[in-house]
Amino acid sequence: MAVRTPIELDRGRIAELTAREAKVLDANTAASGVMYARANHVLSGGVASSYQLRDPWPIYLERGAGSQVWDVDGTQMIDFHNGFGSMVQGHAHPVITQAVTERMSQGTHFAAPTEDAIVVAEELQRRWNLPQWRYTNSGSEATMDAIRIARAATGRDTIIKIFGSYHGHHDYVMVSIGVDYASIGDRENYASLPYGSGIPQAVSDMTIAVPFNDAPAMERRIERLAAEGRLPACVIMEAAMMNLGVVLPEPGYLEAVRAITKKHGIILIFDEVKTGMTIAAGGAVEKFGVLPDMVTLAKALGGGLPIGAIGGTDEAMESVRNGAVYQVGTYNGNPLGMAAARANLLEVMTPAAYAHLDQLNDFMLDGCSAVLEKYNLPGYTVGISSKGCVTFAKDPIVDYESFKAQQDGELCDLAWLYNMNRGVFMTPGREEEWTLSIQHSLEDCDRFVSAFEEMAADLTA
Repeated sequence: MAVRTPIELDRGRIAELTAREAKVLDANTAASGVMYARANHVLSGGVASSYQLRDPWPIYLERGAGSQVWDVDGTQMIDFHNGFGSMVQGHAHPVITQAVTERMSQGTHFAAPTEDAIVVAEELQRRWNLPQWRYTNSGSEATMDAIRIARAATGRDTIIKIFGSYHGHHDYVMVSIGVDYASIGDRENYASLPYGSGIPQAVSDMTIAVPFNDAPAMERRIERLAAEGRLPACVIMEAAMMNLGVVLPEPGYLEAVRAITKKHGIILIFDEVKTGMTIAAGGAVEKFGVLPDMVTLAKALGGGLPIGAIGGTDEAMESVRNGAVYQVGTYNGNPLGMAAARANLLEVMTPAAYAHLDQLNDFMLDGCSAVLEKYNLPGYTVGISSKGCVTFAKDPIVDYESFKAQQDGELCDLAWLYNMNRGVFMTPGREEEWTLSIQHSLEDCDRFVSAFEEMAADLTA
């Protein structure tokens, strides 16, 4: 196949279309504007989380069913946002709804163990091949506790993460994310940069960032840390994909990281908060066949309820079992969350469900690739099971540096506007991918591809 030479996009045209589409969206979301004015009196910034912010106002949602959501203006949209990937089951799935409803009539909270918590752990043990499990209430709590457990197991303080990866909102991992390209520093010695205010530099300095898809660079940094007397307790990483759109691990990378961490006695944590249950029944561990010492889950695990989980080897989790680490939480293993997770794991996310997701994602990737080629736009498609994206870059993105150097933010913003104005609900931002649900149809996916083609046609008219 001949190598494509994409056209140079007219930046003036992008700006013109962006202004047009933004005006349309603002006109169609007037009720969200009214609600934002009201929310500003009681919610800081008018939202419950800073990741919900948008200028001039966020889009407030009212309800969801299946693959659809409705905003407060009554606009019906196909949901490819899916709660940052949490709702791979689709909205109001009848099996999960029934399980939670039945559980509510039997008591919603005890702060005591229930049988469902055992059943869920048995299934997670089977899927991830890790023997010991504990629960949390979110992905942030899961990664926070996993790091604490790793520190206890090794007696070390320093941790390693991938530069540009997000692992939750606690201080030790709010480091070297979304920073200005010029501030990154030397690739062999990345700076440890707090992500926003309120994070002590002394805490950030305990977290060392290394590039994705570069195992030799990771090992060289580990060796320098060891020479300084700072051998890391753990490496925490997104294994199946780096969430900058979708950046997949290159062949052999995960195996090399596993070998390096074993060689140096470092606990390897796979953060599967975004990929657990969304790319395979056993997440990245199943998909790539590399077994870490620990894994963290959340989001899609609860089918819409806020729960998280930590799995680990007997050795890694010994400090929890013997009481050296206090892994605690009043709502850990909450009966409602456990009922939802049990139904989700045993009845909803079945082999047939994953086959359906693969079919849908192949349709999305093929359709968007055809649009890129037809209009000769710069970019490529990439995806894995329920997740995928169009990456607007001329060369492959393999890590944070290549992402910051190439990703076309203006085009990403325009694509989001085109989607929203054509009934396709997507996550605002330049780094997010689509997430499909098992309740999506090929017709739903075709709506996404059609909106993308309309943008491509307008750009090249």
